[in-house]
Amino acid sequence: MKALIQRVLNAAVTVNGKTVGKCGNGLLVLFCAVTGDTDEDAALLAKKTAALRIFCDENGKMNRSVTDIGGEILCISQSTLCADVKKGNRPSFTGAMEPKRAEELYGLYCEKLREYGVKNVEKG
Repeated sequence: MKALIQRVLNAAVTVNGKTVGKCGNGLLVLFCAVTGDTDEDAALLAKKTAALRIFCDENGKMNRSVTDIGGEILCISQSTLCADVKKGNRPSFTGAMEPKRAEELYGLYCEKLREYGVKNVEKG
């Protein structure tokens, strides 16, 4: 399982001119399930994401999590994070989980983020 996590003041994803997901101050997460990932992996990654201390406290130290600041998360399923470019010039996606199961894990990850205290989790 892979997640690319970025702090944002706000973020939105637009498809064909229509906003399908957005968040305010918090995190943008690009999520990718790989072959062999389990429900437990999704739950652990959600717990880590919710507790990741990458926001500044009153002393300017990165000591607060997205839950500590009451932040939001925009989570986007992004199977291209699984790309293998070691050989040749065309990426291989053979390590990516099959779509139906990957979608289940993506949903579980978002659900667990809410359980771990993130008030607003949007899918994009």
